[in-house]
Amino acid sequence: MRIKTKLNLGVGLLFLLIIILSLLSAFYIHSIKKDTQNILKANYETLEYSRNMLLALDAINKDKPQAVAMFEVNLNKQLRNITEFGEDNATYELRDNFRFLKANSLSDSIVSQMHQNIFEIMKLNMDAIKQKSDVAKKTAETANFWVILIGVFCFLIAFNLLVSLPNNIANPIKELTSSIQEIANKNYSERVHFLDHNEFGDLARSFNTMAQKLEEYHSSNLYKLSFEKKRLETLINNMHDPIIGLDNQDMILFVNDEALKIIGLKQEEVIGKSAVHLALENDLIRTLLVNTTSFQKALPIKIFADGRESYFEKERVNITITPTGEDKTITIGHVIILRNITIFKELDFAKTNFIATVSHELKTPISAIKLSLQLLENKETGTINEEQKQLIESIKEDSQRLLKITGELLDISQLETGNIHLSIEKSNPYQIVEYAVDAVKVQTEQKLISIHIDAEANLPMVKADAEKTGWVLINFLTNAITYSPIQSKIIVKLKADNEQVIFQVQDYGKGIDKRYQSKVFDKYFQIPGSNKSGTGLGLAISKEFIEAQNGTIAVTSELGLGSTFSIGLNSV
Repeated sequence: MRIKTKLNLGVGLLFLLIIILSLLSAFYIHSIKKDTQNILKANYETLEYSRNMLLALDAINKDKPQAVAMFEVNLNKQLRNITEFGEDNATYELRDNFRFLKANSLSDSIVSQMHQNIFEIMKLNMDAIKQKSDVAKKTAETANFWVILIGVFCFLIAFNLLVSLPNNIANPIKELTSSIQEIANKNYSERVHFLDHNEFGDLARSFNTMAQKLEEYHSSNLYKLSFEKKRLETLINNMHDPIIGLDNQDMILFVNDEALKIIGLKQEEVIGKSAVHLALENDLIRTLLVNTTSFQKALPIKIFADGRESYFEKERVNITITPTGEDKTITIGHVIILRNITIFKELDFAKTNFIATVSHELKTPISAIKLSLQLLENKETGTINEEQKQLIESIKEDSQRLLKITGELLDISQLETGNIHLSIEKSNPYQIVEYAVDAVKVQTEQKLISIHIDAEANLPMVKADAEKTGWVLINFLTNAITYSPIQSKIIVKLKADNEQVIFQVQDYGKGIDKRYQSKVFDKYFQIPGSNKSGTGLGLAISKEFIEAQNGTIAVTSELGLGSTFSIGLNSV
């Protein structure tokens, strides 16, 4: 039987017996009270009236009027209090004798008759009192019997609950507590053995099932996976790169010590918290949550850590899974890794400074070489033969190429150090195009290439550094001329697009493979198989110039069909 049923039956029966005992006691007390009241009202008062009438009869010879009045009052009360069988005949006969006595003179025989009537009434009530006392006594005895009987039942039930219930509850709990302690000590073979058909039996079976599953889990791959998970967490925590793991709701799942060090928070202040809420008060977390697209330049993050300024490169790794039985891959979170690139940044600064210094120092001797060549070409210096002229032209071309290379190196070093100066003002896009086309006129004539300008009318002014923008267009045109066949054409387009003015340089050369189109604006990159005479810096410098003006730069190309380089500048 279940414990709940036992408790309901035991306590419920005890409660029921207590209610019956209370009702029975109230019933018998009320019965005894009723019998007592009947004796007092019906019989005792009649005896009192009879005694008064006897006294009146005894005093009738001395004071007849007063005695008669007293007798009549008590007689009338008795007439209203007739309760016993036969009492009415004696009372009415007493009334008739009293009337006769009252109407005639005193008669000893009538007085004697009246005494007999009164004695008869008293005898009837005395007998009734005895009978009612016997009934009340019997009622009391019956009440005692039932009260004692029900009280014994209540005692037996309460005693049974007192003896059996604590053991029935405490012993299983004690055994279960001991078994739980064994499970906590990784003794998963522990079982409990009270398997009765009650709540503790259900609890024992559930506990044994749990212990069995824990034993299976401890022996299964899940345990090993859990162990490996802890090993991986330890490995992540000991990595020198800051790492933060988030779920798809941006709740922080884990963070290693290096990450805590740079964000300036404690582990309990971060784990399980929303990164979005933390970002409201932590600038670094707000920066890390910004998800740059593949078209945006991911700039290094400068953080003051370990007593100095350090540079970190953010990498966001999405965690994806394919649910069992499904083909669609879903994202369940991501990991932010900050790679410390401080040492590389310092080397890059040193390289940039070195290039800037070398480029600056090379410009002086190269300029001197060009000046010397000009003096050699001057007829006043002396005549030179054809072979000498060819050597001078060769030296002039090489010095011009060296001067261009040193200029590009100097420009890129200035861009990297942030020392480039732009003069952004209202500029005429038509004049910028004309300036660039005029600058490459000699080169186009040498290859018999024609340049066609396709410009929309009434274009607005642009916010730009006209000189730097012209340099970019010259670089586009120079590349187009280099990679275009002889007697081909180049189209320069100028058009409006929303709030920008678009400059396009389109050639019909061999084009650029799609594999390399995303890299052509990288520093020092050169397309495999192309002319290696350059430095690979021209397009990188062009990109820096245009983006510094809040403009856009792009390339579209098809192999064998040519390329189109374009820039977009904001209109005024």
